[in-house]
Amino acid sequence: MIHIHNRLKRGFTLLELLVVISIIGILLAIGTTAFTTAQKRGRDARRLEDIKSMQNAFEQYYAQNGGYDVCAAMVIDFMTGDSMPEDPKPGWTAYSCVGDAGTDTYCVCAKLEDMSSGNSAVSCGFSGVGYYCLENLQ
Repeated sequence: MIHIHNRLKRGFTLLELLVVISIIGILLAIGTTAFTTAQKRGRDARRLEDIKSMQNAFEQYYAQNGGYDVCAAMVIDFMTGDSMPEDPKPGWTAYSCVGDAGTDTYCVCAKLEDMSSGNSAVSCGFSGVGYYCLENLQ
């Protein structure tokens, strides 16, 4: 005697599929956000390294020439590539340098994607947040 009600159920119900798809969607959203944040932090770390390299190059220029020059001249003389560093994010203008020939000061800044980080850039002429600046050491 075969019971019709004892057949094996095959497949998933619509509710079970919706729950699984919802969980996958939530995990993807969390993963995407974490990945985007990690990318921004990585690019900002590169920017900080770049302006530190520029500061080192400018200080070498000062040691050899007894003063600072316009930023472009100091970059050409002491940095590999003979130009300002290229930003890691295409289309993002991050680097700026303020310095004049015959002065004893310069300020090199990077605009960061993580606006909560940075330092006081007021002395370099930037009033907004999200800039990290280094000034002359001499």
